[in-house]
Amino acid sequence: MSKKTTNKREQDSNSFEVMPSERRLFKIFNPQDWLNADKSVVSPKQNTSTQSQSPSLGGVGEVEEITQRIEAAAADIAPNYADWRDLGFALADALGESGRSYYHRLSRFYSGYTESETDRQFSACLAAHGHGVTVKTLFHLAKQAGISVAIPKETQPKSTGETFKTSKTSNEVIEDIEVLSDTMPTFSQDVTGGLPSLLSQIAAKALSPEDADLLLLGSLTVFSACLPNVYGIYGGREVFPNLFLFVTAQASAGKGRLTLCRHLVEPIHRQLRDIYAAEIEEYRRKQAEYVANKKNPDAEPPQEPPLRTLFIPANSSATSVYQVLNDNKGVGLMFETEGDTLANTFKSDYGNFSDGFRKAFHHETISYNRRKDREFVELAKPRLSALLSGTPRQIQSLIPDAENGLFSRFIFYYMNVRLEWLDVFADSENGTLDYHFQQFGNQFYDLYKILQSSEPIRFSFSQPQQTEFNACFAEVQSQYSALFGLDIVASVRRLGLITYRTAMILSALRIIDGGTISALMVCEDTDFQTALAIVKVLLRHTAKVFEQLPQAEQPTGREKTQVKQQFFDTLPPRFDKQKALATAQTLGISASTAERQLQKWCVCGKLCHPKHGEYSKPK
Repeated sequence: MSKKTTNKREQDSNSFEVMPSERRLFKIFNPQDWLNADKSVVSPKQNTSTQSQSPSLGGVGEVEEITQRIEAAAADIAPNYADWRDLGFALADALGESGRSYYHRLSRFYSGYTESETDRQFSACLAAHGHGVTVKTLFHLAKQAGISVAIPKETQPKSTGETFKTSKTSNEVIEDIEVLSDTMPTFSQDVTGGLPSLLSQIAAKALSPEDADLLLLGSLTVFSACLPNVYGIYGGREVFPNLFLFVTAQASAGKGRLTLCRHLVEPIHRQLRDIYAAEIEEYRRKQAEYVANKKNPDAEPPQEPPLRTLFIPANSSATSVYQVLNDNKGVGLMFETEGDTLANTFKSDYGNFSDGFRKAFHHETISYNRRKDREFVELAKPRLSALLSGTPRQIQSLIPDAENGLFSRFIFYYMNVRLEWLDVFADSENGTLDYHFQQFGNQFYDLYKILQSSEPIRFSFSQPQQTEFNACFAEVQSQYSALFGLDIVASVRRLGLITYRTAMILSALRIIDGGTISALMVCEDTDFQTALAIVKVLLRHTAKVFEQLPQAEQPTGREKTQVKQQFFDTLPPRFDKQKALATAQTLGISASTAERQLQKWCVCGKLCHPKHGEYSKPK
């Protein structure tokens, strides 16, 4: 036995250690503690392919990249036994038997390294599956040793037909259900390496992965209203990039930073307002001439110019909203940081344009009467985008239940409350955030002008992308309907359309980076995978909000809800699967229903699943 094993095992054989990257407790490894008494340690030559597991953080590409950096530095990243043991667990979890060669490559910088002992240790780690240590530990140990763990996008495996993946090899559609924390997942850390340059600059101003998510979603939404002449064919219908976003969080959670995204399209709004100001001035001049020459029988009153604007206030009458859309050729952006502004408008007699809002998502014709001129108007193909934020209670005020068609049309992002005081003076010498976002807005304005003068550009997925997309959402629809019932199917299907629109926006932004403009714009694989990775996370956030909305009551629906809540309340703060099934049985809940409910709670963040067979309630 090497010094690495002897020193640490003899010193701490009954101790526990907290890994900073995992925030969980793990006992110091002893094979007999992890293996059943009737099982021997797996031989290094034994076939262990059945024990291979898919990566929790990254695939072979990331592990190889980090390993090469460690080898270049000749660094021993696991100088004590506990770290060495957890390194074995991490590689076994990420790569299965394929991790053995990496274990040797990373262990050989220890002075007491031997090939045989390293083989035995890794075989024991493979056999002790269900330990809960993930490949994140490799990244933590490397970083602790001074090795950079930043992974460029190009080192991540490219799409080979996997579902909702940028770098993972598992073929499960709903992955990462075994969440390692009590917070909702983020996507920015997985996509920033492959974003168009403008979005990369925006994400670089974020304070955290969650803040990056917020700024990216806000940017995509405001951009979606300002991409003229870009369209695609989805479900046999012409569709445009427009998105509806609702960011929800408790007060002071940080959702107010969405207001920065308004700067990104203000140059376009100012251009429209300047055009209107010039037109209204000319109208008033002609109106004055008409009044002065009213006795002239050939004089005709001038026509009042259309109202030019990008932003549409939420507290407007229904007719006013439709009129503004009509004046601006169907284009508009509703940007409200208080969701109840729109909710209160919908509740009023004059402002209930919820029906038109739902139609606008699919560019369906909106009809209305202009009382002033007794004119019947049909607004064909409205292209409205909407960005709202508010508390969870404000969502319920806007959308009374999950059956309401407005729910499925929105992207929902549920922000976590972080009890962290941020440095309010950081980076104060490099210009305000408002200034930086105004500069980003000027960059986008240049693209807007190019698209405005171009011929129509049709966006399309490639044939392999179409095949992967269809297979992916067929599986997502099946799994989410099994977990949450038929009411969530509309959200899943519209998130498919949202994925397509997101990829369309990403592809259009590539023009800024020197992309060519042609009649057909085929999505790059990078943008396709980015859109899928984003929506994978948005599915989880949608499920979280869906669970909080009142469900349509069946005859026994209230009783079922009470039993489900009783099941959750009866479970202790930490429990295993057997305890949960036993608790369910006492309440008359079948094992299959209980297992499905546990998975459902994990998806929407009501339970954490730190390792196989174990659960905990968020703190």
